[in-house]
Amino acid sequence: VQLQAFGGGSVQAGGSLSLSCAASGRTFSRYSVAWFRQAPGKERDFVSAISWSGDSTHYANSVKGRFTISRDNAKNTVYLQMNSLKPEDTAVYYCAAHQGRYYTAGARYNYWGQGTEVTVSS
Repeated sequence: VQLQAFGGGSVQAGGSLSLSCAASGRTFSRYSVAWFRQAPGKERDFVSAISWSGDSTHYANSVKGRFTISRDNAKNTVYLQMNSLKPEDTAVYYCAAHQGRYYTAGARYNYWGQGTEVTVSS
C-alpha cells in the first residue's frame, strides 16, 4: 500500500488543522494506521493510531483531548483533526500503515507516507 499525507501548514497557537492520509490499494481496510511526528532535532514520536475497522483508537498523552483520528475506508483515507494546537506540536507528521492491529512503535509499520509539515506559532 502507498500512503500520501497532506494537509499540513502554518497556524497560530490555539488554531486547528486537519491532516489526511490517502492510501492506494484495494485492501486498505485491513490496515491499521498511525500518525507519528518528528520535530527538528528530535526523535520520531507516536501521535495516534486507529484500527482497521475504526472501532479502536489510541492517542499519545500529549495530544489526548485535542486530536481526533478517524478513517473512511470507502475513501481509503485516514484523518487527523488537530485542535487547540500548541507550538510544541510543530513537527513533520507522517502516517504509517500496518496490516493487522496497531502499535505505538514505528518499527512495527511497513508502509510510510512522505510527511507533511505542521508549524504552530505562539
